[in-house]
Amino acid sequence: MATLNPSDLVDADWSPEDAAVDAAVDDAEPMQTDSETLTPAPEDVKEIEAAVQSLDLGTKGKVKEVPPVEEPEPEEDNEENKKRHLNVVFIGHVDAGKSTTGGQILFLSGQVDDRTIQKYEKEAKDKSRESWYMAYIMDTNEEERVKGKTVEVGRAHFETENTRFTILDAPGHKSYVPNMISGASQADIGVLVISARKGEFETGYEKGGQTREHVLLAKTLGVSKLVVVINKMDDPTVNWDKSRYDEIESKMAPFLKTSGYNVKKDVHFLPLSGLVGSNIKDRLDKKICSWWDGPCLFEVLDKIEVPLRDPKGPVRMPIIDKYKDMGTIVMGKIESGTIKKGDSLLVMPNKANVKVISIYCDEKEVRQAGPAENVRVKLSGIEEEDVLSGFVLSSISNPVAAVSEFHAQLQILELLDNAIFTAGYNAVLHIHSVVEECEIVELIEEIDTKRRKDDDPKKKKPKRKPLFVKNGAVVVCRVQVNNLICIENFSDFPQLGRFTLRTEGKTVAVGKVVKLPNPGNSIF
Repeated sequence: MATLNPSDLVDADWSPEDAAVDAAVDDAEPMQTDSETLTPAPEDVKEIEAAVQSLDLGTKGKVKEVPPVEEPEPEEDNEENKKRHLNVVFIGHVDAGKSTTGGQILFLSGQVDDRTIQKYEKEAKDKSRESWYMAYIMDTNEEERVKGKTVEVGRAHFETENTRFTILDAPGHKSYVPNMISGASQADIGVLVISARKGEFETGYEKGGQTREHVLLAKTLGVSKLVVVINKMDDPTVNWDKSRYDEIESKMAPFLKTSGYNVKKDVHFLPLSGLVGSNIKDRLDKKICSWWDGPCLFEVLDKIEVPLRDPKGPVRMPIIDKYKDMGTIVMGKIESGTIKKGDSLLVMPNKANVKVISIYCDEKEVRQAGPAENVRVKLSGIEEEDVLSGFVLSSISNPVAAVSEFHAQLQILELLDNAIFTAGYNAVLHIHSVVEECEIVELIEEIDTKRRKDDDPKKKKPKRKPLFVKNGAVVVCRVQVNNLICIENFSDFPQLGRFTLRTEGKTVAVGKVVKLPNPGNSIF
């Protein structure tokens, strides 16, 4: 059977017109002698061209100029994509002002007009919640507006001088931590919003407060840089008081350090007011706050350096959502590689071969998208009901691993009362966009975190496998799930190799994937 090469396919696509032109050319040569048959050919060409245009094949009457028409498009995309793209997740305790700050950013960067703001002000006033109107920009559904609590991860876009940002507004309430995890797993940098109002910071920071849990989760989920904004500085109980700002910074810095952040390199502190917009787009006026000489939020976000991902690596895009719209559309963040229109890819773990029909980035259609871009990809070759959140779009030549067990290095944070971490322990595993019940089937080794690195490994006694471990322990164990999940070794793809374990609404451990079954196998 003869194989088709790509150029054959292009010819096949344009055959109606080519046939018309060939007919015209074939007719034209002998027509020098026979003038009567010359006349119908051009009319036929016109008719066919009109028919093709009415079918909206995008030829615009140009017959043989397929490659030149398509060439300028990527240049336009390059113009748009000169700005780097970053995902920013807003995290912090409930009522710290995350949605209000996010709404104010969109207003100040020109994404929302005055009339919309006036409408929201009136709506908030009618509900006797005057100070919530900015949050309505991010909190779009009625439940969120009535309660004043974010439930879903809000998503919006804004631009500064050098960077395009996607805001991910995560819920702060402890009931919605799984939603916060899905938001933070897509983020490059985090904005930790802390309320300076008397009593509110303390509630969020104390044991059981969401400030602590969100910071730990953000670090585990790969948010490498953190901007700590101390919000509500204009509140009457604070009134831009430097001592209150210093108190919060002095309490947060040691905690961030123990969570794994390098406070000098990876963390920026700054005061602001989300409600009135102070220190967001423009630096603080000395009349409002005489002691702050530092940058505003936009300046800090614009200058943050994040590690680059590999645009030439194998494609990895965890799917966070899907829907039907003239085909199957999947949403997610590209973690590695570049997706181009026309690419053939695999949806794992069900090994479905798909073709990329179109790619949308920030509502615009683009020809290709690289790492760290949040995209919507229209696929052919798979039905919407056959795609689940947690599946991964990956290269055919180097597909993502699909396994039902793996070895992990876990750090136990805080077990529930009277719980023992041992073989048989059950929890809910959150890894990129996967949420799966799992069981610890074997504890392999407890790692001694106090042992000095220069100790001779030969002198180390072979350890017996531990029967159980306590809070604070670091342990290597074998984890098993019921369904196939797409993950990678942490050393190869950190974004697909770090996870959290939760039980009864509480994060009990964080970990990383250290070993997978041999390629082609789902178990050891």
